[in-house]
Amino acid sequence: MKRALITGITGQDGSYLAELLLNKGYEVHGIIRRASTFNTERIDHIYQDPHEPAAKLFLHYGDLSSSEQFTRLLYSYQFDEVYHLAAQSHVKVSFDVPEYTGDTTGLGTTRLLEAIHRSGRNTKFYQASSSEMFGMAPAPQNEATMFHPRSPYGAAKVYSYWMTVVSRDAYGMFATNGILFNHESPRRGETFVTRKITRAVASIKAGKQEKLFLGNLAAERDWGYAPEYVEGMWRIMQHDEPLDFVLGTGEKHTVEDFVSEAFGYVDLDWREYVEKDPRYFRPAEVDCLQADSSRARKLLGWEPKIKFSQLVRIMVDADMEAMGMVPLGEGSSILSREFGSWHQWSSSVSRMLSASAGGAIDNCSHRD
Repeated sequence: MKRALITGITGQDGSYLAELLLNKGYEVHGIIRRASTFNTERIDHIYQDPHEPAAKLFLHYGDLSSSEQFTRLLYSYQFDEVYHLAAQSHVKVSFDVPEYTGDTTGLGTTRLLEAIHRSGRNTKFYQASSSEMFGMAPAPQNEATMFHPRSPYGAAKVYSYWMTVVSRDAYGMFATNGILFNHESPRRGETFVTRKITRAVASIKAGKQEKLFLGNLAAERDWGYAPEYVEGMWRIMQHDEPLDFVLGTGEKHTVEDFVSEAFGYVDLDWREYVEKDPRYFRPAEVDCLQADSSRARKLLGWEPKIKFSQLVRIMVDADMEAMGMVPLGEGSSILSREFGSWHQWSSSVSRMLSASAGGAIDNCSHRD
């Protein structure tokens, strides 16, 4: 049985990756931050009491500001694979807290790489790099495109990218970068623009909200569906040699396109509800991000199936269900057609919403 460690397991990508690895028979360990309130809603539905003999999911307290816990866990559990997904990942927020972003998103990666190196084990390492590293570089962007970040977050990710490469070159580590373009889902944080839009659509349709305030509607992004991207992460780690890969759909759409698609799905005219607010504009905008994933298609056989309009429908349906409404139903049909047993509407959407509302993880003694 393979054993994996996921930093950022309570985030969007971490929760999907945990589901995928458990489905593949892994023993999964996750790092969570100690807090006075529970922040495990995305994994409540897969939580397992570690006292049970058959438990395969284990949670440990830790923080990117220190390597102490990482080192202890690496020696104690001898992981086969480490997926480093944790970061301060909100681009706009990174302008407000650049020092914190650099420490966690940048130096946090170095701390983990050093812990793996000093352990002496042949542990595979995956670094969650970002399309924000490309910034103003001409689209489409691939593995050979020069980085030109336009935010503290993008700059911190560039540092992490190169520290991963340095560890690979200097120490022969199996250390890889997955340069993922925007990938969304019903588990995306509520302050990210896509989720902000789909939550507002459900709320407006329910008569609970009147307006949606957004920033730059002209920004172009390559949006995909997050569960497909965690499958890409796993494929990167199973490749014969440690290489860096760009993952994206190759299609670009504006924020306005996303707004129009989401409101149109529930028969609303977005122009009646959306207003621009200057406070949501970034100090330095990124105009266009569009992936060239040729390497991933050729070497990994990775090809995203969920199209832009399908992504929007999945997210709107999930937010409608979260508000107690009856979703239109296309989201469930899409998952039924495109995914295997590990990711279906009842298990990955409805069950998560139900467990989150009930607070399945409610005993700190279950964790380190």
